[in-house]
Amino acid sequence: MALVEVLIPTCGRKTGLAIVLAGLLAQDFLDFDVIVSDQTDPQESYLESAEIQTLVRALRWRGHQVTLHRHLPRRGLAEQRHFLLAQSRSPYVHFLDDDLVLEPAVMGRMLAILRQEGCGFVGCAAAGLSFLEDVRPEQQQIELWEGSVQPEPLSAESIPWQRHLINNAANVLHLERRLLAADAWRRADPTGCLRYKVAWVGGANVLYDRAKLLSVGGFSWWWRLPPEHAGEEVLAQWLLLCRYGGCGLLPCGTYHLELPTTVPDRRCNATSLFAELAQEYLGLDRPPAGPPSSSYRRDPFRQEAREDDAQGSRK
Repeated sequence: MALVEVLIPTCGRKTGLAIVLAGLLAQDFLDFDVIVSDQTDPQESYLESAEIQTLVRALRWRGHQVTLHRHLPRRGLAEQRHFLLAQSRSPYVHFLDDDLVLEPAVMGRMLAILRQEGCGFVGCAAAGLSFLEDVRPEQQQIELWEGSVQPEPLSAESIPWQRHLINNAANVLHLERRLLAADAWRRADPTGCLRYKVAWVGGANVLYDRAKLLSVGGFSWWWRLPPEHAGEEVLAQWLLLCRYGGCGLLPCGTYHLELPTTVPDRRCNATSLFAELAQEYLGLDRPPAGPPSSSYRRDPFRQEAREDDAQGSRK
């Protein structure tokens, strides 16, 4: 069993998936396997394409186990992440979306910091390179961790929303230029990294301690949401921040392909479940104040989902 399993949800992005797999092949850190879950319509599926199969074979040739699933029907990204997490067994799971470019030192640095801090997650926000000339100092008010990363008890009223602005545009790159040595991005040694406080890490390059993620529910609450939703990783990260803490990392070494979103309907946000899940998984006597979740899907699919998990197609 590898130390890390990379979990990649994909849908309709053959080129994006190929770029992510190529980035994994180039990583300095080697002790990882890969699990892909594809929810592309069957007539447009690309897992058997020459591009994807070449990279899968190259990763396997270099000693990585690669498992490909076709996982339908689509029930939303929370369920897709739940499915991927259920396939994993490694102590660390690295969620990567199918629209990222990774520099070679990224995975190794993230793992070193996560093991050093013992927190719930470490993330590298994905920078949009088309915004390199769009410098936004008003969005770059970074809060650095001076000591070790600590839990940050949150309520609906105390979410540090302003921190999320660092995820926007190319803010993390401008901060790197201002705060780090020019060659910091090349170094695998994490001692030159900066750990910063987050509301959540955007861009879906997040490494989790698997046991800690499961202890706060993972994504097992997916069935409480309609298929069209957003914010599922934000919710999981909030719960981890409360119990274990988490941090963002500079240098980020992560670039967003800036492809169109696969979730255009964002009227339902998973964060509406925060109050009840905090009570359920964090053992609070009183849930954080805030509006309760109102319109969400109860659990008609649980048995069907378990059967799908058991029968997921593997390549």
